[in-house]
Amino acid sequence: MFSAIARVFRTPDLRRKIAFTLAIIAIYRLGAHVPTPFVDFPNVQTCLDQTGSTDGLLSLVNLFSGGALLQLSIFALGVMPYITATIIVQLLRVVIPHFETLYKEGQAGQSRLTQYTRYLTIALALLQSTTLVTVARSGQLFPTGTGVPECEALLTEEAWWAQLLMIITMTAGTGLIMWFAELVTERGVGNGMSILIFTSIAATFPAALWAIQATNGFEVFLLVLAVGIAVVALVVFVEQSQRRIPVQYAKRMVGRRTLGGTNTYIPIKVNMAGVVPVIFASSLLYIPALIAQFNQTPDADGNVPGWVSWIQAYFTTGDSPIYMAVYFLLIIGFTYFYVAITFNPVEVADNMKKYGGFIPGIRAGRPTAEYLDYVLTRITLPGSIYLGLIALLPLIALATVGANQNFPFGGASILIIVGVGLETVKQIDAQLQQRHYEGLLR
Repeated sequence: MFSAIARVFRTPDLRRKIAFTLAIIAIYRLGAHVPTPFVDFPNVQTCLDQTGSTDGLLSLVNLFSGGALLQLSIFALGVMPYITATIIVQLLRVVIPHFETLYKEGQAGQSRLTQYTRYLTIALALLQSTTLVTVARSGQLFPTGTGVPECEALLTEEAWWAQLLMIITMTAGTGLIMWFAELVTERGVGNGMSILIFTSIAATFPAALWAIQATNGFEVFLLVLAVGIAVVALVVFVEQSQRRIPVQYAKRMVGRRTLGGTNTYIPIKVNMAGVVPVIFASSLLYIPALIAQFNQTPDADGNVPGWVSWIQAYFTTGDSPIYMAVYFLLIIGFTYFYVAITFNPVEVADNMKKYGGFIPGIRAGRPTAEYLDYVLTRITLPGSIYLGLIALLPLIALATVGANQNFPFGGASILIIVGVGLETVKQIDAQLQQRHYEGLLR
């Protein structure tokens, strides 16, 4: 293992790529601590020290920004606008036939879709930065009722031109992050946006673990580490698990050459949806709390509406059993929904039939599509249950250990950390094999 790592740094081209990637990561993390103009940085730090975090969807966005959101830095929005834009463009392929046509056109069509994703990212960044500045100005960025006066005075200037400058700065920061990601993809190692997400989430691990130690002592801290190692091992095992459907291609003559006659397989992963269902479910569960937040006007007796109190009791805190149950069911539903969009059995069966491929024992065409759909439906069930259980780990930790919802060994964070880590190691291994005929993995 150590000799393989040494070969990585002895290879000049690979060493330059890794150094470039690390330099971009350093700049990205530096920008996460540079405050936006007209932000009272001492007040923000005092409020962070007293309250620790926020709740709801802002907690998820803060996780993906590496804590930059609550610091109101120039990179406050992080990679969340790009992730949202990418998911929206993927979903629009089902609704807009033009997007599906571009997807099938190869490199030229993919470039157009990438351009649309960039435009949508800037538009979403503009919208989200406006929302963030408005929430910060109203003093509701952190949980209300904390009794910390600094949380209600986060801005030093509330004039319209100051707010406009803050919005422009945060939107420009999102564009800069998108450019960094593309630079890493072209000149560095791994997928640029995935690397930046990995960096943002990994940056929150030390603080989250130290908070558990400070609150509950070393015994609980060591127990959490042991559970974390077990969860990482489980996630690696499931993420690498796949059902391989054998495919055989018939021989055919093209001139004097014989083509085909090869055996291959279709890899169907247990978790084909990745982390997207967790993000969808978290965003959807934030909607009731958001609606209740704008309907807190008391009646003549000074009481808020009953449905608002019910939502505040069961849908604003993650330790509620009703919240956990609905969260778990939503993840299962969104897993099936997203897998149905990203993997089309009819399209796969048609492509196999076009090139003379067939599954042994299954007729080409419609029977192949029905068989693929049958296998996909069965394998998605354990994948969706696995996603739901992993996503519930931070909420269980919130109810038992008292950790916040950014608990490191669960939810979207551990799925992204393991997934990006495995993919990056595979890319480094492939580049080593090209040069040394021996990779990083054995």
